[in-house]
Parts: sequence; structure tokens; C-alpha cells
Amino acid sequence: MFAVVQVGNQQFKVSEGDSIQAYRLDHEKGQNIILDKVLLYSDGKNLKLGTPYLKDIEVKAEIINQMRAPKVIAYKYRKRKDSARTHGHRQDLTTVKIAKITV
Repeated sequence: MFAVVQVGNQQFKVSEGDSIQAYRLDHEKGQNIILDKVLLYSDGKNLKLGTPYLKDIEVKAEIINQMRAPKVIAYKYRKRKDSARTHGHRQDLTTVKIAKITV
């Protein structure tokens, strides 16, 4: 059994017990949330596809951690221009553990 859910502007294929890292969610660590933007659901035999979302299916999840991703370095170099630029970025992430998919 799995579902495809939309968290923010990202989509994840999840099953019960999975952990995902989504962009920062405004919830506290240890808080239970409901992901109601389910795009697709499959139980192994039947497949339900939302237009755009399924109304009768919810995914219950728990916030495990709020963290930051490793730094990504972007380096831009222009030859013969005496110009170079280094730019770093760290994305804020939330680790979410999928507890149950309810139909």
C-alpha cells in the first residue's frame, strides 16, 4: 500500500513507516499532522487517482526533526574577466515519519 502526497510544493511516494525530508513545515517537533493532499493511492490491487486530490484518503504523520541540509556551494567563474563569485545555500528541512494511511 502506498500513496503519493503533496507536501508544500513537493510530491512524495510514501508507505506506512517511511520517513521523508520535506521543505520546512511550520509545526513543532513531535506534533502529529494530517497530509490531506493525496494525489494517488494504491493498495496493490486497486489504484485511485485524484483530480487533483483524493477527498476520502488521509495520511497521518509525525514531525520527527527540524534541521538544515548540508551547505551547497555555487561557484561562478568568468574566464579573462577577473570575476568570480561564490555563493552558499543551506535549505531548511523537516523530517516527517508516515504513521498511517487511512481510507
